Amino acid sequence: MNPPAILFVCLGNICRSPTAEAVFRRYSQQAGLSCIIDSAGTGAWHIGEPPDIRSVDYGTQRGYDFSGQAARKVIKSDFSRFDYILAMDSRNLSDLRDLCPPGYSGHLSRFLDFAPKAAAQDVPDPYYGGADGFQTVIGLIEMASSGLIHHLQRSHPD
Repeated sequence: MNPPAILFVCLGNICRSPTAEAVFRRYSQQAGLSCIIDSAGTGAWHIGEPPDIRSVDYGTQRGYDFSGQAARKVIKSDFSRFDYILAMDSRNLSDLRDLCPPGYSGHLSRFLDFAPKAAAQDVPDPYYGGADGFQTVIGLIEMASSGLIHHLQRSHPD
């Protein structure tokens, strides 16, 4: 069985989805799960740019590695490459549904659907806010990452 392939998606692929990629990469390694992990944005404003320095700073302080990440836009072939396409918010989920080809057999949802005890359904975009927004994002992503790990352990046993 191939390892599950997971794509995290936000608007510009510089704050939330690269943070989810970095956090989930560590969580999956700690859980001993082999996964293909990537991130992308529904918009094309930041293609080729590294993650926002504030995301990197707050994530690095918590031990996450953002090495090698560069913003990219979601493309149609992502729907054939990824088993899980997880949007950071409802707006991006709607955009992904518009792009989704008929017959996509993977899992398309909000990432926080894997964190039912979270006080939110959407990971808020911290781009125009202060430091507390980036810390909130990391906390929500950690909760959802734990939930996704548990889901994968049940649905993709070794």
